Amino acid sequence: MNLTPALPACCTALDSHWPLPTVLPDTVLLGTHFDPARLLGDDFLRSAIEAPPSIQRSVAKRQAEFLAGRICARAALQQLEGSSVVPAIGEDRAPIWPAHICGSITHSTGHAAAIVANKQHWRGLGMDLENLLSTERAERLAGEILTPAEMQRMAAASREQLALWVTLTFSVKESLFKALYPIVQQRFYFEHAEVLEWTEAGQVRLRLLTDLSSEWRHGTELDAQFGVRDGQLLSLVSIQA
Repeated sequence: MNLTPALPACCTALDSHWPLPTVLPDTVLLGTHFDPARLLGDDFLRSAIEAPPSIQRSVAKRQAEFLAGRICARAALQQLEGSSVVPAIGEDRAPIWPAHICGSITHSTGHAAAIVANKQHWRGLGMDLENLLSTERAERLAGEILTPAEMQRMAAASREQLALWVTLTFSVKESLFKALYPIVQQRFYFEHAEVLEWTEAGQVRLRLLTDLSSEWRHGTELDAQFGVRDGQLLSLVSIQA
């Protein structure tokens, strides 16, 4: 029987609360809050998690968010199927999951989470957490993140809605990339997908604007979901088996 190491002081107890509108069956989602100021020099060793060289050289914030994300991922896999695997970082910087598993890890200021599932049930999972942009920052970034059609749709929104719209579009496209990249093995960017519509209840509809494979072609539409809590937006794209 594998004994899971005690949580480091920089991480709170893992939270299994589902933070999004629609619960996905056959998945495990776990989150934690972390405080880089409480990270200790031997926390990786005591947590039985190997820090890659790039993480060893980085600042406390980056080390703490990596550690917190991997702790969530390991615990989620433990809960899903009893394994204690810690996903390593691939050359493309994406987590390396067991071959029969799909999953996603995300973190933003002080919060990390991971979701996992068996590929029998879900082919792809992409999750992204972002701090809500200020209106001023959203206005500056809109042109980099939004397609012309999205910009046009956004023009009808109030200035108060702008920050949510741009944050949501950024986050859900990140989630889309995380869900699809392991399947298509091809990089794509903000201009290669668009948000068609979203509801305040947290439902989102996306469309691809490029061919990624013979299956994932220009015009393919996908669903996503999101939730806002404590000034952060969490989005999830899930592709069923």
